[in-house]
Amino acid sequence: MSVDREAEDPVVLQEAVLQEALRGFVRAFGLHQPESTPCGQPIPVSEAHALGELARNGELRQVELARRLRLQKSTVSRLVGQLTDRGWVERGPARDDGRGVVLRLSPAGQRAAHNLAEARREKFSRLLTSIPAHERPGVLHALRVLTEALDG
Repeated sequence: MSVDREAEDPVVLQEAVLQEALRGFVRAFGLHQPESTPCGQPIPVSEAHALGELARNGELRQVELARRLRLQKSTVSRLVGQLTDRGWVERGPARDDGRGVVLRLSPAGQRAAHNLAEARREKFSRLLTSIPAHERPGVLHALRVLTEALDG
């Protein structure tokens, strides 16, 4: 396909619009700043997500945390090391397997997770109220569709 034809192709134009929209979203939401969360907390996004998963589930095996975060095992191993160094995560024996190890939040990790959850609630509350009420269902639907497409 020639360059002129590509410029006129509706699919190519839609792809360009999607790329630009996502680029703008990533920047506006602060996702390109990996050392702080979009809600303004001064911890890496990956650590915040790990804390959230552990807070929701109580305890997880490291391999399950990797699956939920969609990260490689080696990446999660380093992440867990960082969280352990901060005093936020403890390793303990699995109840159903004497050789297994599970991760759980320490009391300091529970406080950190609570603070993150509060900051996230405030951020999303402000964000939601800034979207006109009649647009909210469409925005939420579009995000679900986009997530499903990425998962596919």
